[in-house]
Amino acid sequence: MARKIPAGRMKSIYAMLILFGPAILLVFIATRGCEHKFKVLDDYGKGANYSFEDAFGKKYTQNDFKNKIVIINNIQESCPDSCGISIWSFDRLVYQDIAKNKRKTEVRIISFATDINGKPIEDLSSLQSMLENDVVEYDPNIWMLAKGNSRPIFDITSNDVNLLEKGDQYYGGEAFQELILLFDKKNHLRMVLNGHTEGMVRKMKEHVALLKKEYDKEAARSKK
Repeated sequence: MARKIPAGRMKSIYAMLILFGPAILLVFIATRGCEHKFKVLDDYGKGANYSFEDAFGKKYTQNDFKNKIVIINNIQESCPDSCGISIWSFDRLVYQDIAKNKRKTEVRIISFATDINGKPIEDLSSLQSMLENDVVEYDPNIWMLAKGNSRPIFDITSNDVNLLEKGDQYYGGEAFQELILLFDKKNHLRMVLNGHTEGMVRKMKEHVALLKKEYDKEAARSKK
């Protein structure tokens, strides 16, 4: 059953229709989330519990990521040539920023491996090799390749539009393959953006920074 975002929270959400057409109906953006001044990201509620197996056979559950900021997306076995998200932009803007940060252990990236139709794939070896060969200083402990069903994580509805919506306008015919989710340390959804373009990936980088700053402010208040 799809999880409903409380109606009261929807007052602070708008859709960027002009730039992205139908796909943007699936993107929730905080009203002032892209301002340079500090803004606490809106909280869209607790995300689904999830589990997966990484490329090395180690099994994880959502509980293993308590007190971590988690970014979740999907990448396809056809990457980097054909992907639901811009892998090059995601690597350069999001992963490299995390990997070079002294607090890199605070953030985890989980990329579920799918075929072009959004179905989980069993053999992760080619995708793992792609990340190891194409990503500078790739660290599988930060950017984790996952085997498992990611659909329940994306089963979110807002304004009668679900992130699992299907249509020819989406990569592989399913919108969720193009999306990047940002969860806070309590597994609450804080942002959803379409990762198919560099501009939206850049905005995700900005929102990760905003979420980190939120925790910095909390830590500073607790010391007073």
